Amino acid sequence: MILEHKGIPIFYTDTGSGKKNIVLLHGFLENSSMWNNLTTVLSKTNRVVCIDLLGHGKTGCLGYIHTMELMAEVVEAVLNHLKIETSIFIGHSMGGYVSLAFAEKNKSSVEGFCLMNSTALADSKEKQINRDRAIEAVKQNHKTFIRLAIVNLFRPKNRAIHSEKIKQLTEDALKTPLQGIIAALEGMKVRKNREALLHNTTFKKMMVIGKKDPALNYDTLINQTKNTNVKVVEFPDGHMSFIENERELFQEIVHFIEF
Repeated sequence: MILEHKGIPIFYTDTGSGKKNIVLLHGFLENSSMWNNLTTVLSKTNRVVCIDLLGHGKTGCLGYIHTMELMAEVVEAVLNHLKIETSIFIGHSMGGYVSLAFAEKNKSSVEGFCLMNSTALADSKEKQINRDRAIEAVKQNHKTFIRLAIVNLFRPKNRAIHSEKIKQLTEDALKTPLQGIIAALEGMKVRKNREALLHNTTFKKMMVIGKKDPALNYDTLINQTKNTNVKVVEFPDGHMSFIENERELFQEIVHFIEF
């Protein structure tokens, strides 16, 4: 379905019904179709909303930089349109950053959130420099950038195992407009530290960590959860837990939602 927002189309799906409202937010270079398998599971007993974030999937772009706050506004617009008052948010990577931005502004609308292969910290100086390098690489040859970026998020030993899914992810990512890629990189580069949300909120929280995640430092992730009520779920693989550890992850998510 399409919602007009600030003159651009916002694509979303709305599936199932039940006591819980679940909002699924994809990561960088992904789109809402990444959640198809999980939606099938969750929509049996819940209402599940998946949203294409700015510049991704079938959703348009809003300028040179898509801040996490701007993306969260899109999520807010969809939920207001659907008259959904409270939700549990599950965000993969960049989708986790957007979940945090939404939660900071709308605490009373959040029943819980899961940061899947994501972090509450801002980019380090080193990471910001790497974002700038990525932006330059995208401007030179975005197709090569995408092909390398997707496969490198998997644990090396899983790349052959999941070669077909990597191929599909890459094909989908190649449809992402150049402006959408750069705007997301710029937005992630300047995002705020929202670690306080892990400490100062009472709703339930879960962090899914891949021990061999090439994009996120394991120790830094664990340190964020100390002295909090965040449930930590660890897998032995990379950044793409929804593929690399699909069955176990889905079990954890179902349990998180229900209890």
